[in-house]
Amino acid sequence: MSDGSPRRRFGLPPPEVLFAFAALGLVLLFGSLFNANGVFFQPAVHADALWQIAGFGILACGLTIVILAGGIDLSVGSVVALSGVIFTIASIREELPPVVSFGLAIAAGTGCGFLNGVMVAHLRLQPFIATLAMMAFARGLAKSSLLSGGVKIQRMPPPSEIEILNAKLDLAGLHVSLGTCIFLACFLATFVALRHFRFGRHVYAIGDNAQAAWLSGVPVKRTVVWAYTACGLLAGIAGVLFAGLERQGNPDGGAGYELTAIAMVVVGGTSLSGGRGGVTLTLLGALTIGYVRKILDLNGIATPAQHMITGGIIVVAVLVPKLLSRGLLHRDPGRP
Repeated sequence: MSDGSPRRRFGLPPPEVLFAFAALGLVLLFGSLFNANGVFFQPAVHADALWQIAGFGILACGLTIVILAGGIDLSVGSVVALSGVIFTIASIREELPPVVSFGLAIAAGTGCGFLNGVMVAHLRLQPFIATLAMMAFARGLAKSSLLSGGVKIQRMPPPSEIEILNAKLDLAGLHVSLGTCIFLACFLATFVALRHFRFGRHVYAIGDNAQAAWLSGVPVKRTVVWAYTACGLLAGIAGVLFAGLERQGNPDGGAGYELTAIAMVVVGGTSLSGGRGGVTLTLLGALTIGYVRKILDLNGIATPAQHMITGGIIVVAVLVPKLLSRGLLHRDPGRP
């Protein structure tokens, strides 16, 4: 017998997808109503909103992979700081070629992610504990005398490889930052990896039921290691981007960035229990969070109030899809 629920009968997408689109649409409507005397309708405002979420969006892409596999990574903020410090030391202090500076920073992020994966998959540490340890280690290494010595790495004027990260591309009259283009490239790469490669199918299978996936022949440990490694790699890219945007390597930078990125994943509708969601939903969540902050900025709302509003949005984003999926907000025909 077919399910008579409205969602099945009319071919509607899952509740989390509907809610992700509805949340973004509601935020854009809110921006249209409270448009700061028409400022919200200027193309430059939207280009700036995309620029502001670029680094966080890259982190969110990596976290989407890990969360889909049933894990979590609390270390990405510290990895951002470590990668940024390594990038600026290589480019400013050592004056190494740009490709080497980029490579060293991204390799550092990738290595942190790999170690997270090994601790979770092979040492059987809880993801929360393993990545919390990496969060402390990466932050300490970024501040250590081996690297920054606890001081910001900067030079005026900045070298060309840092300045190029602040470049803007003219696309049909719209000035789009290079950071936005990097974010979209990372999104597309994550989308392809999850949708069109065996790795993606394995990630979803593990997040849905790791034991069943193992019994079905899925290389669970290897996939988990790759998931965390990919998350670290993307955190390394984000670290380079943040260092370029700030024109410095800040060992204290990246604090709390993991919370913003996780919020983007959650608001998009990806389940924290794993196995359900996707990076397209994360893109919607990133746009939602980004536009909320931009609209509040345009209307002069203080930062503490912005954090409070964002927290409320996260609660609603988690609660409403659950209620919808359990049928508490609608009833099937014939049910009393």
